[in-house]
Amino acid sequence: MKNTIILLALLLVGHYSVAQEIKGRVIDANSGEAIIMANVIFKGTSTGTSTDFDGNFTLPLGKNSLPITLELSFIGYQKKEVVVKSLKDPLVIELSEDSQMLASVDIIEQRLSAKQRESALTVEALDNLAIKETPAANFYEALGNLKGVDLTSASIGFKIINTRGFNSTSPVRSLQLIDGVDNQAPGLNFSLGNFLGANELDILNVDIIAGASTAFYGPGAFNGVISMTTKDPFRFQGLSFSQKVGERALSETSVRYAEAFKLFNKEREDFAFKINLFYLRADDWEADNYDPIDDSDVGADNPGRYDAVNIYGDESLASNNERGSFSDVKFNDVPGLGTFYRPGFKEPDLVNYDTRNFKGNIGLFYRTEKDVQFSYTLNYGTGTTVYQGENRFSLNGIRFMQNIVEVKKKDKFFIRAYATNEDAGESYDAVLTAFKMNDIMLGDEGTWNQNYAAAWKRPFRFNQAFQTAAGFNVGAATFDSAFFNNEYQDILREYNELLAGFHDSLLNIVSTGRYAAGTAQYDSIFNDVTGKTFTEGGSRFYDKSALYHIMGEYQLTVADRVKMRMGGNFRMYTPNSRGNIFDEIIPSSIVTDSVGNIISQEYRTITNQEFGVYYGAETNFFGEVLKASATVRMDKNQNFDYLFSPAFSLVYNINPKHTLRTSLGRAIRNPTLQDQYLRYDVGRAVLLGNIDGYNNLVSLESFDFYRSQPQLDRDNLTFFDVAPIEPERVTTAEIGYRGSWFKRVFVDVNYFHSWYTSFIGFQFGLDLSFDQNVPDFVRSVRAYRVAANAQTLVTTQGLNIGINYYIDDHLSLGGNYSYNSINLNPGRNFITETFYADQLSEDGEEDPIIPAFNTPENKFNLSFSGRNYRLKKGSKNNFGFAVTYKWIEGFRFEGSPQFTGFINSYDLLDAQMSYTVDTWHSTFKLGASNLLNNKVFQVYGGPRVGRLAYFSIVYEFDHKR
Repeated sequence: MKNTIILLALLLVGHYSVAQEIKGRVIDANSGEAIIMANVIFKGTSTGTSTDFDGNFTLPLGKNSLPITLELSFIGYQKKEVVVKSLKDPLVIELSEDSQMLASVDIIEQRLSAKQRESALTVEALDNLAIKETPAANFYEALGNLKGVDLTSASIGFKIINTRGFNSTSPVRSLQLIDGVDNQAPGLNFSLGNFLGANELDILNVDIIAGASTAFYGPGAFNGVISMTTKDPFRFQGLSFSQKVGERALSETSVRYAEAFKLFNKEREDFAFKINLFYLRADDWEADNYDPIDDSDVGADNPGRYDAVNIYGDESLASNNERGSFSDVKFNDVPGLGTFYRPGFKEPDLVNYDTRNFKGNIGLFYRTEKDVQFSYTLNYGTGTTVYQGENRFSLNGIRFMQNIVEVKKKDKFFIRAYATNEDAGESYDAVLTAFKMNDIMLGDEGTWNQNYAAAWKRPFRFNQAFQTAAGFNVGAATFDSAFFNNEYQDILREYNELLAGFHDSLLNIVSTGRYAAGTAQYDSIFNDVTGKTFTEGGSRFYDKSALYHIMGEYQLTVADRVKMRMGGNFRMYTPNSRGNIFDEIIPSSIVTDSVGNIISQEYRTITNQEFGVYYGAETNFFGEVLKASATVRMDKNQNFDYLFSPAFSLVYNINPKHTLRTSLGRAIRNPTLQDQYLRYDVGRAVLLGNIDGYNNLVSLESFDFYRSQPQLDRDNLTFFDVAPIEPERVTTAEIGYRGSWFKRVFVDVNYFHSWYTSFIGFQFGLDLSFDQNVPDFVRSVRAYRVAANAQTLVTTQGLNIGINYYIDDHLSLGGNYSYNSINLNPGRNFITETFYADQLSEDGEEDPIIPAFNTPENKFNLSFSGRNYRLKKGSKNNFGFAVTYKWIEGFRFEGSPQFTGFINSYDLLDAQMSYTVDTWHSTFKLGASNLLNNKVFQVYGGPRVGRLAYFSIVYEFDHKR
């Protein structure tokens, strides 16, 4: 540990020498406002820089000597040359508008972020203007309209962003950053969408970097990065307020206030603060899919009921609810009974759909005369929503807090440290709640199944009742065997409704202790179950996990052309679930009473540490025609070996309007805390992490065969072991083109191909306990789902095309198309034979451990928008509108067995119109997401997402403008 800290310190401090620099500020000659992103170069060279949000720039003199001439330029302004004779005082340079150029200004350049223009990676961006204009209900939903980006709605408060496939409601392969800070919940190892994220009023821009990005962002950036940048309080001062109301009782209030002062420096503002407050309240969409689950043995017409998707507690866990088909010998024992299920509880009776979300943020900032900035930020979020993982969870009063300190100098260095703490509050597992409530009301499932079959056979006397109802003569002594075994099996099928009626009648007889939702007895049992943690016999989960992170980076330029950066990070997780989620209970410490109830137990403390270091270099050739960069990163988790993630890229600027790019990079993903330490009973099975491996499990297929045989034989069982979990790896090659045509058409195309190895998925198996006296007889069965790595290679590929046509300064058309595919059994070729020969499937079969792709093969978006539009002559340019159409091809969504099924193809139409009143500093906006109310599933097991119409008022008074 000591050596690690020393290594990090050396990397962060680096070699420092006093360098001569030209400093200055570029402003508009008429208004005096700062000009952002103005180009400042040494005349006759390509060496230079650009201005920041305050119009400031710093340009190292390098090997040049004074006097020297600077050349300044920006779109819509006349070029200007300035002779620098002294470095004593900062320059103040005024640029004048170029009226001729303004008439034909290239609109495209105004809307591209610097990261989009310069990056060799695929970057999709949503700037401040696009956020204001989006017809989506909020900026986070608007990200789903970007090419190559998939948005999933598990509830109204929980939206998930994924890129490059393997979409999940638990996006562990993506990294979400807010001002460079990881926004994940420590116990989950992923972000809860923007539920605990940033206030929309404070968002400056969002960049989505698609693909393998570990070398640049660390092990979490496996399939992509969502990077949000908030507004600098020195640049964006004043009061902003937003109020939004809409369907589903939506009420959303946002406030941002920022101010800057001259505290110690009399020449410029050196201290600033900002405060953000956000509150949302809405009625969530209800998950009410009552179709049979995907792998159900019976259909919705089964007289003895079935296991429905959003009805919980009706699942068959005891495996003794089947009494023979018409041709089975077990049919005679209880004729007509067939397969039956306990009644369950609908999700709307189990979860809290009253979505609420509060977020608060305060930031304090101080900058020195040498532009070194110190800051402290506190983020806090809490609320209630529904989350879907292996089960559906009601997140009640979940809390999230971050403390962040940072010191930085733009384009020079930064050191950032933060702590993230979470508290699950009163959150509980809705599916497990139903199991527990059924057991309390009806007794354990195995016993209830036996009682149900006995009641059907004896007191209920189904055979006589059915014969009488069907109009048969019951007088013949030999009628039963002849009727049920040979001649009249089709009669049972024909009288399906009559059978269902008998089942309903029988259910009332054997389920007298079951209470309906809304009754006092139901509420009492529900509150008892959800009020106790899992280890106490309830369904509430306890989670007060935390993470601690410190990172730093140092940048320098060598020989005026080679830019280098080096850095490192250290992170420590401290999971704390008291045995409710993680394997923390010390078995030897458990104390029980005479009937087996746990009186007390002790917990072990788990910590997980990891660190990484990286070095990157970038240089230009032939002026700025060709830019090459290389980065290498090394990461080490305490439970895994050292891993390296190199990345290489080339950007070829054919001319200022057209760019080709290519990159090759490797990414790794360390197993999450749950992959390593999980121990959680979801009812169907116990979910296990796998840091040490697991031995002597029995395959499900062999156990079914073992049970089906007349004579039980242990030799019919297939035993297997699961190796300890290890990190995932992916290598991605990418090529792309960006270009502008005719000054108004922007085209962005990219193609990628990825090779995945050691995919982290799950392996199902049974842990059997055998009778000591009868070795072939199984006394108990426990199902486990163990985290495991796939052994074979998987490849994916994708194509993304985006075209934007800026009709004029106000109107624009846009569209994008995305194609994604997966090959679970790639064939032999030069690449696979050379690099992955030992990971090719020998028998051509797919590895069942590979996680579901969960991604549409084809989708596209179309948009038409207008901004600063004049409704009639003589009026101001204060009207705006936007219409977005999205089509997504159907695909199979695979979650847990309960939540696996096909998502049908669907389309969505969003629209908004806005009107700005300048004298009021206000914008009024009327819009709707899913305008046509096309209720669709975006995740199987989740709600049908419908229309959300809204009206908002945004007030923005920035006194610095």
